[in-house]
Amino acid sequence: MENKVLGLHHITAIADNAKRNHEFYTTVLGLRLVKKTVNFDDPSTYHFYYGNENGTPGTILTFFPWEGIGQGKNGAGMATDIGFAVPENSLDSWKERFNGNKIPYKEEMVFGEQQLSFADPDGLKLSLIIPRTKDERTPWQTAAIAPSMGIKGFHNATLTLRKAAPTAKVLTELLGYRQTVQEGNRYRFTNENIDTANHIDIIEDANAGYGRNAAGTNHHIAFRVKDDTIQMELREKIASAGLNITPQIDRDYFYSLYFREPGGVLFEIATDNPGFTRDEPLNELGTALKLPKQYEGARAKIESILPKL
Repeated sequence: MENKVLGLHHITAIADNAKRNHEFYTTVLGLRLVKKTVNFDDPSTYHFYYGNENGTPGTILTFFPWEGIGQGKNGAGMATDIGFAVPENSLDSWKERFNGNKIPYKEEMVFGEQQLSFADPDGLKLSLIIPRTKDERTPWQTAAIAPSMGIKGFHNATLTLRKAAPTAKVLTELLGYRQTVQEGNRYRFTNENIDTANHIDIIEDANAGYGRNAAGTNHHIAFRVKDDTIQMELREKIASAGLNITPQIDRDYFYSLYFREPGGVLFEIATDNPGFTRDEPLNELGTALKLPKQYEGARAKIESILPKL
């Protein structure tokens, strides 16, 4: 098991306003701000990581909140929905919470699983899902959100594609997924090396227009491997399949590889090591601004530019 892809590691999206994004995910949804850092390529922009207490892979939703970037558009070649697992019998509590915060939602049944579909303030599409198989992960607890309704981590990510087959081949032949169910033009692929954060859904729509990456859209989805040794073995496999994949990049809290799958979605392979406690103790995660070492000398200037939370 340890030598294989272990489902999702993290998902990264784009926001327009840092303060609004921070308040929504920590206060309304009750996730923990696990790390507050900056974009490696644009240190004038935050990079937020939200998740459970430990920042466990499979729970981490991250954001680049580019101030004033404007509204993006979902479409073909993008990850168009993020599904979170929540406890059994918790959806009524979430409906009450959404009503109190004036958040529209829709009740749906997808692949036999109850879910509430809604959007964040930037229009990013999200779902709270009662998994068919019990999810034993412990959610982060806040004063307003008890463990009986807390978000446990990812359940699935949904890709919208004009053609499903080329992406399905990548999922099954390179990343260890297996197609497990289909309803109409929606396909589910499951990674059976792990019990959680292990589904990728594909919606095939030959007429879907292409999207535009800006606020309210996903930037990339990252798949999980145990360490960078396994990661580099997988890199060779992906490159041998004819896909253009980056060299290994040190992201401080994990090592990354990036490649664009045939349908246009940006995929990442990310490691469990070294983890989010490498520069902060567990009880202080997300409380201080952490900078990549190349920007530490410009800390005062960066802090003066970043929006106040």
